[in-house]
Amino acid sequence: MASLWRAAVNSNQSPLVLPLAALFVAFFVAPLIVLLALSFTGDTAAWTAANYVKFFTDRFNYSILWDTLFLGLKATLVCLVFGYPIAWVCARASARWQSVLIFLVILPVLTSVVVRTFAWIVILGRQGILNQVALGIGLTREPLRLLYSEPGVIMVLVQVQMPLMVLPILTVLTKLDPNLADASHVLGAGEWRTLWRVTLPLSLPGVIAGCILTYSACVTAFVTQTLIGGARLIYMPLNIYQQAIGANNWPFAAAISVIFMVAVLAVVALLAMMGRRSESYGGA
Repeated sequence: MASLWRAAVNSNQSPLVLPLAALFVAFFVAPLIVLLALSFTGDTAAWTAANYVKFFTDRFNYSILWDTLFLGLKATLVCLVFGYPIAWVCARASARWQSVLIFLVILPVLTSVVVRTFAWIVILGRQGILNQVALGIGLTREPLRLLYSEPGVIMVLVQVQMPLMVLPILTVLTKLDPNLADASHVLGAGEWRTLWRVTLPLSLPGVIAGCILTYSACVTAFVTQTLIGGARLIYMPLNIYQQAIGANNWPFAAAISVIFMVAVLAVVALLAMMGRRSESYGGA
């Protein structure tokens, strides 16, 4: 009887899924198929893999791909180093202060990415706030080169994508049983030992989820990479734009997009596999 009831419910809900499925096919599957088909075209109408051969036989394209993937890795690690303590403090704060801290964390999301990035251009410039402070306290004798450099790009990406790291970790930390930490303290463990042996392992699913979201957003952040990195730092989103708009080579741009998508999905799949292992560890 229960199985029949579930089948009836599923059959009644299936028409509600059709509009969502149609939107998914129209705005994701169909453009992806067009992108794949375009990547296998050339100057002639015949199908060819010349665009992929061109990419994999050019060291310059390799360097751009690796630089982009490693940029996302660096920014994600910095987000994790600063984001986990923020999430931990939010989880332990009172309800009033937790609301204030969460608002401060998500504040960058509430502003336009273009406005936010141009504000960082002013901050990171030679006459910007950071350089004025560094010169004022004697850290350096000349302005630091923060704008149009990879450290500057990482700094802006960390500030912009921090909510994607903090919120998943905070969600997991707030659901942890406080009795586990109390039991650890009763057994003689201090705050740091409890954090490393109890809280951190149990919060790994949130850490992995935050890393997936942050990494995916960092490697595809076209506006931030372009405006803060400038023309000297070329990453995959800018390379795709230059090939499509500047060189008007849409098939090669499509091939680069497919390769970039596969590379990012491979990293995301690796992180997801680590997340499944952490869930099994937490469940044990």
